[in-house]
Amino acid sequence: MLIESVPNVSEGRRLDVVDRMADAIESVRGVYLLDRTSDASHNRSVFTLAGEHGPVQDALEQLVSAAIHEIDMATHSGEHPRIGAVDVIPFVPLAATTMAECVDIAHRFGERIAARFDLPVYFYANAARRLERVKLADVRRGQFEGLREEVSQHGREPDVGPPRLHPSAGAVAVGARPFLIAYNINLASNDVELAKRIARRVRESGGGLQNVQANGFWIEELGRAQVSMNLLDFTVTPLWLVWDTVRDVAAEDGVELAESELIGLAPLAALLAVADRADAPSEDTIERRLAHAAGYLRLRDFSPMQALELRLEAARAVGPTGSDTAGFGAASFGRTGFGPPGSGPAGFGPGPGGGA
Repeated sequence: MLIESVPNVSEGRRLDVVDRMADAIESVRGVYLLDRTSDASHNRSVFTLAGEHGPVQDALEQLVSAAIHEIDMATHSGEHPRIGAVDVIPFVPLAATTMAECVDIAHRFGERIAARFDLPVYFYANAARRLERVKLADVRRGQFEGLREEVSQHGREPDVGPPRLHPSAGAVAVGARPFLIAYNINLASNDVELAKRIARRVRESGGGLQNVQANGFWIEELGRAQVSMNLLDFTVTPLWLVWDTVRDVAAEDGVELAESELIGLAPLAALLAVADRADAPSEDTIERRLAHAAGYLRLRDFSPMQALELRLEAARAVGPTGSDTAGFGAASFGRTGFGPPGSGPAGFGPGPGGGA
């Protein structure tokens, strides 16, 4: 069963620590580390890995082990909501793998890390065992600090694992979901309250775009306000519609959009739909059509390798990490730093990851 996972970890400032967590993933034979993204303001990193379900689970277990060793949630701070050192681990079906199979994988993996690390685990999205835990935001209510006080209360206890937070690693949300696009739009403005107002208008919970989660943030290193989003189903609400909508809402306040960025990877079909919107000639090469899409969305530092299928094809051509062929992973394609390295925090926003 071929699957993808996009774990989000609560560290985006100490890049040597992020390197060691990437190394932990790549230590497992048969896993493709397709992308890695770190952001200092959110103090969060996102890894995108794919492969057969067995090696992917082994690599994720190694990641959890490394994160527990490296991260202390008692001293952690950042813009992004979080409940643990490894905050969220989603399993995404690829190829012929079914969602039901990913749900089973999520449950078994959650039980596995709960037992090994004495770690409380909450199941969310399609893997949720309680209706009130389908939405990741509901699981993360109160964040690490609030959950530390509530974890033993009725209704807030974990699905598996102890009814108390791990002293340094907190808790983890494990789920199964369709492909999520983590997408941020940076305003040509430093008005974070405007970004928050725009987010409230465009997200589904505010009566906006279907299957869109959004929040507003201040991004110190860019000196801009940001609308950070998760697109839960790009076939329902395409990337171009999100861009157009945020542009139009911002224009009501006389503000333009500076640029946008993908956090992690996006399906090729999602980017080609933007190319169609941009009237890119259908006879052009995929690379040229993707360039049209990047221009329409003003994507920072865009590379065709941000398309999942192209990245995975390149990975398979080189060989999986841990194989006897030349290694593929963050060193060859992944990029560390803020901007569209090609993962959605899970956007670095309210939801799971390229995120979540």
